[in-house]
Amino acid sequence: MDFQHQTLNGTKYTDADIKRLIAEYNVQFIKLQFVDINGQVKNMAIPSEHIDRVLNNDIMLDGSSIKGFRNIETSDMFFYPDKNTFQILPWQERDGRNSARLICDIHNADGTPFEGCPRCNLKRLMAEAQKLGLSMNIGPEAEFFLFEKDEEDHITTKTHDRAGYYDVGPDDLGEAVRADIVSTLQEMDFDIEASHHEVADGQHEVDFKYSDILTTADNVATFRIAVKAIAAQYGLHATFMPKPVFGINGSGMHCNISLFKDGKNAFYDENAEYQLSDTARYSIGGLLKHIKSITGILNPTVNSYKRLVPGYEAPVYMAWSLANRSALLRVPAKRGISTRVELRSPDPSCNPYLAFATILAACLDGVRNKIEPPKPVDANIYKLSERERKKMKIESLPGSLKEALYYMDKSLIAKTALGPHILDEFMTAKNIEWDDFRTYVSQWEIDRYLARY
Repeated sequence: MDFQHQTLNGTKYTDADIKRLIAEYNVQFIKLQFVDINGQVKNMAIPSEHIDRVLNNDIMLDGSSIKGFRNIETSDMFFYPDKNTFQILPWQERDGRNSARLICDIHNADGTPFEGCPRCNLKRLMAEAQKLGLSMNIGPEAEFFLFEKDEEDHITTKTHDRAGYYDVGPDDLGEAVRADIVSTLQEMDFDIEASHHEVADGQHEVDFKYSDILTTADNVATFRIAVKAIAAQYGLHATFMPKPVFGINGSGMHCNISLFKDGKNAFYDENAEYQLSDTARYSIGGLLKHIKSITGILNPTVNSYKRLVPGYEAPVYMAWSLANRSALLRVPAKRGISTRVELRSPDPSCNPYLAFATILAACLDGVRNKIEPPKPVDANIYKLSERERKKMKIESLPGSLKEALYYMDKSLIAKTALGPHILDEFMTAKNIEWDDFRTYVSQWEIDRYLARY
């Protein structure tokens, strides 16, 4: 099956196009896909003979059954599919019959966008940027682990190989899995730029080309589903958990960010210092000013902060540089249309719609208020002493989910980026998560204290 060549060169699908593709590819089910506030992908499967109801926004959703959406008194909601996201799901082909998906916005019963829908919320932030004539592109670099399963098909933390960064087969046992992931994503119209083994045992990365933040958020959600589905075909479990194994590197999702205006990269100015425009500098300033306030969104789990510790190449220090990977923000060497800022702290457990909304809000605040960043740091920050970092005024990211929630709760940028509904629901859910973790008696405590005391 080669669905890629049936796409319409970036133009929006009409109802007739979708119906034609359903017939051509013998599509049996349409998956109406959305994400909840925690970033978990959800869907409802509709037989393809009901495609008219789908395209007319007539399919209903019980919002009270989705955590963080609606209470039971106001639970009627509707799927509003984005017709341009129609895609065949290559891994779900059965006996010549296929399933397809449409990514949906969730709307209220009166037809207005639901304020708790992460995708609708991101569109709201994009509209704010458009008032300034700006749009944001992001290119993510999502890492993941491949783990084996035991005889009873239970997930283990035994890595699939013992290879390292850029290794090749036979050491890299994940080559075939990555190749299938890449070909599957290419069938779904992803522009894959690179794939390789990462630093840790069993750790991998597949990079796809940047796009506008809405398309990229859709792509991240699709990417995570595809990776898990292809890994399962090999009897493996793929996880985007930030730090699944103690003592080795965790998984990040570096985000390459740029703002565009009138079709041109607004971060580039050939006559400015470092060839970085005022817009680029102010965006860096905004990100550094607000990063503590949005870290709870970029790194949303208790486990996220077991990655964000010194010693494992994690970007915990709030500084920026031109090439130095020990800084939180760095500006890669390419200029012109490729001028970008790489934010290195996010991890792949984040909700991409909320993460990109907070990143955009921080950059826009920097641009509006002309927030100047400090001077770039050339030194290897990992090797600086605490006294040296303090002298250079280099702060650290929050060290726990609890600390991140503390900064988020006091932040006007978080309120601006998320709106009151999402912020309240997110804070409630994450405070419960922290309390569950705080009160749980772990095996580490049993091993350390049970015999001693």
